[in-house]
Amino acid sequence: MLSVRNLFKTYPSAGETVNVLRGVDLDVFSGERVALTGESGSGKSTLLHLIAGLDAADRGDILLENTPVSGLDDAGRAALRRERLGLVFQQFNLVPSLSVADNLAFQARLAGRHDAAWHTELVERLGLKPLLKRYPEQLSGGQQQRVAIGRALAIKPALLLADEPTGNLDEDTADEVMALTRDLVARTGCGFLMVTHSARLAAMLDRHVHLHAGRVA
Repeated sequence: MLSVRNLFKTYPSAGETVNVLRGVDLDVFSGERVALTGESGSGKSTLLHLIAGLDAADRGDILLENTPVSGLDDAGRAALRRERLGLVFQQFNLVPSLSVADNLAFQARLAGRHDAAWHTELVERLGLKPLLKRYPEQLSGGQQQRVAIGRALAIKPALLLADEPTGNLDEDTADEVMALTRDLVARTGCGFLMVTHSARLAAMLDRHVHLHAGRVA
């Protein structure tokens, strides 16, 4: 479902060129839940951003369901993120002026893929029913992240990408959010690739990929 081949990425820094990714190969299959770990600066977040089309690689290939991500223009990459990718970040990124109900449905409505039955199931599974009329500022961190996960999964994406999604949560809440995400991913059948520093959370997924010095170790 996701195929990354020989991916390279460099950045200029203080007059020098920093090699962030040095020939990364990675596959994620439909329904597979993969943890991506590595020390700071190993290229984990960079890899996720390239897969999501938020940045461009220097060379190499990224295929999502046989669509070459690197060959898309800006509009094509935006459509990919809107219609086929779910993105979850550490900072939640909810729309502060929208209620929980509207945040949850936001991406699906943009993509023209709002499914009322699936929306209702997400509300129930994520424990959001008492919170639907609230706004993000009225929620705890764990509640906000559950809304963000529901929003990402509402389109039933081909691939869910998560960058340290529990980094701002305490351990018990992180475990709860992780278990919910894992179960909902299994329910949709999408692929799941999660950046994490936590060996405990990585062990909750199907497979563990480690980046070291810009390569898969």
